[in-house]
Amino acid sequence: MMRDTPTPAAAARVMWVNGPIVVGAGPAGLSVAACLRCRGVPSVVLDRADCIASLWQRRTYDRLRLHLPKHLCQLPGMPFPADYPEYPTRDQFVAYLHAYAARFHLRPRFDQSVVSACFDHAAGLWRVRARTAAGDATEYIGRWLVVATGENAERVLPELDGAEAFAGPVTHVAEYKSGEAYRGKRVLVVGCGNSGMEVCLDLCEHNASPSMVVRDSVHVLPREMLGVATFSVAVFLLRFLPLWLVDRILVLLAGVFLGDVASLGLRRPSKGPLELKNTKGRTPVLDFGALARIRSGDIKVVPGIRRLRGGGAELVDGRFVAADAVILATGYHSNVPQWLQGGELFTEEGYPKTAFPEGWKGASGIYSVGFTRRGLSGVSLDAVRVAQDIAASWNSSATVPLHKQQTL
Repeated sequence: MMRDTPTPAAAARVMWVNGPIVVGAGPAGLSVAACLRCRGVPSVVLDRADCIASLWQRRTYDRLRLHLPKHLCQLPGMPFPADYPEYPTRDQFVAYLHAYAARFHLRPRFDQSVVSACFDHAAGLWRVRARTAAGDATEYIGRWLVVATGENAERVLPELDGAEAFAGPVTHVAEYKSGEAYRGKRVLVVGCGNSGMEVCLDLCEHNASPSMVVRDSVHVLPREMLGVATFSVAVFLLRFLPLWLVDRILVLLAGVFLGDVASLGLRRPSKGPLELKNTKGRTPVLDFGALARIRSGDIKVVPGIRRLRGGGAELVDGRFVAADAVILATGYHSNVPQWLQGGELFTEEGYPKTAFPEGWKGASGIYSVGFTRRGLSGVSLDAVRVAQDIAASWNSSATVPLHKQQTL
């Protein structure tokens, strides 16, 4: 599939890729590579880590489960095992991804941290430069580039005034595994999204005392309504009703099933949950039991932090909350602007300029997979469309000189 090209000793090794260059070996990269392979198109998948789906394997907490039913999260061409529960665990999902890679004979090239990717207009080809941890450089050259690093490539680390004076550890939720390490401690969790809520719940179950910092309004929805996944209800309603009306129905039903969450310090946004998800990427929180802990007082809801102090934090309302540790459940962001040169497809923030469902394809053979703000179901939609489009071009023309073409 690739052929070494002699280069000067001081230069990067150059490798011709007979097919797309896929950056990212998470669910998005694996999906598009599998779809391409099923259509007879070889590809090369690059990843900076030493394993597939490094976010899921290295930066998630032990209790994590898929938030949506498994049939909405399966990747193209392979359902989850029948004996998996409706909401697979993290370890089950990782096992599924390994089985997926094996089934479609996917062999990503690991320890390949992409430092730049640019389109060579003179040659009509993409040049993707990657480095290993040891500093060895390789330049991959090919006709197509698929950006599959996703929306969660890098941690969001807000600056907190007084952090240097805080006596305890300040860590990101990516480092959190279990509440066992915090048993008996007072923990300030910054963020009230799905991760923040679940971490607080997990801390309670390990006899810690969490306080959750809620800086903004948030939509909290039940995970299920009468045994049916809330997301499935939304998908069904969207077949017949406009999005704004579905949002109103979801908020009304959330009130019925969850009660008045505003009285708990959780204000709902003025815009609906689906509208915010589609336009801002703000995922509604699905309740797994955290609300009951908030009502019982096991989880305390507090406003934003003004500054950290030695034994806790001063809040924006003037109160002081004692804390032995701080966990930042502040999310992740795209890293595309750090390495992709040229802003034709992506914004400065690293997301497609064109809204779903049209943001998967740009000019000059660049594609995106996994930036739909629709989770794993969006990944699958992108992967199939991208693979179909590349395969059509692959089959309709001779893309490279014959002496450079090799098969898998």
